Amino acid sequence: MKKIGVFITVLLAQVTFAQVNRFVYQVTMKPNAADKSDIKTENAYLDISADKSMFYSENRIKRDSVMRANFQSGGARGFNRDQMESLRSVINYSIEKNKKDQKTAYKDRIGRDIYTYEEERPLNWKILSETTKIGDYKVQKAEADFGGRRWTAWFTTDLPYQDGPYKFSGLPGLVVKAEDSTGDYSFDLMKNYKIADFPEMNTFGNVMKVKRTDYIKQQEKYKSDPTAFMNSQRGSGGINAPRSRNGGGDQNPAEMRKRMEDRIKEEAKNNSNPIELK
Repeated sequence: MKKIGVFITVLLAQVTFAQVNRFVYQVTMKPNAADKSDIKTENAYLDISADKSMFYSENRIKRDSVMRANFQSGGARGFNRDQMESLRSVINYSIEKNKKDQKTAYKDRIGRDIYTYEEERPLNWKILSETTKIGDYKVQKAEADFGGRRWTAWFTTDLPYQDGPYKFSGLPGLVVKAEDSTGDYSFDLMKNYKIADFPEMNTFGNVMKVKRTDYIKQQEKYKSDPTAFMNSQRGSGGINAPRSRNGGGDQNPAEMRKRMEDRIKEEAKNNSNPIELK
């Protein structure tokens, strides 16, 4: 009986250890450099396990779920355009931090493919003596320069994690709040709970592992000439107009290209004040 009791205790400990802790942050952004009154707010998840953490948009998971259901039905369900539009996100990237090798991987879709690079710039925090309380947590102040912005973070040692939203890590606690000096971007911890495992992420297209400088170059190429960029991507077969499911025949390819280019240029304008300026 004693051995059984020990086995159950160890098993419960393993199950608890295997769980993923989800921290929900409210992300406030001013992504349009020409219109700072255009403030975007959405939720993002920081999922943490013993081995790694992942940061990504809540809307990303919701969109993936809708798309997966559509593909599994062979397109029978169709897309609800209004629903998909409501799930658009400014946070189109995901960030994975590996606890074992202390490496941070950034992933983002450009055109048809996913580009990923390993972050090579460490965050050099200056931990200050100032403390306060945010919600239920006692927090301490820290500052760092990163990506062309001056960041202030408030971290807590009340929770057993040395992590934070976005690429923020390297502090002796969990980042509860982070904000840049201009007030263009902020991350605020709202709540946390446990989930069974990391969610499945859709990875349509090729995964291209590049250097950060190459990622930026490809991003600029895509913005300047999206049609040429997508036609050049491996296995893309060019940009073809989708066939109508309503018996209306093919849509005009030139009109499709024009709408796509206009949409991408509009997105570029609306995201002209990125979180990283350099």
